[in-house]
Amino acid sequence: MRRCGGLMGAQPATPEAQQVADEVKLQVEEKEGKKFEVFTAVEFKTQVVAGINYFIKVHVGNEEFLHLRWFKSLPHENKPLSLSSYQSSKTKHDELTYF
Repeated sequence: MRRCGGLMGAQPATPEAQQVADEVKLQVEEKEGKKFEVFTAVEFKTQVVAGINYFIKVHVGNEEFLHLRWFKSLPHENKPLSLSSYQSSKTKHDELTYF
């Protein structure tokens, strides 16, 4: 059951989560100033607002992970995905939380 505003529990990454990670990869690389050879979505959470916030944990090689937050607008708005924020220097065991 989805409820507006609440962050849903973590789920294993889906093909859609990986597709989103792939779509925002270049934006993250530009902000970090480096290229990632590995960029694999591991798990995700969602938050229903006026659209959906997605929080995705991404493995970027070795023991390094990033947490990404991106926004998917409502279908009738016809806007592209946007990377809202990200956190670097994360580990496999760091929980995805709102940021």
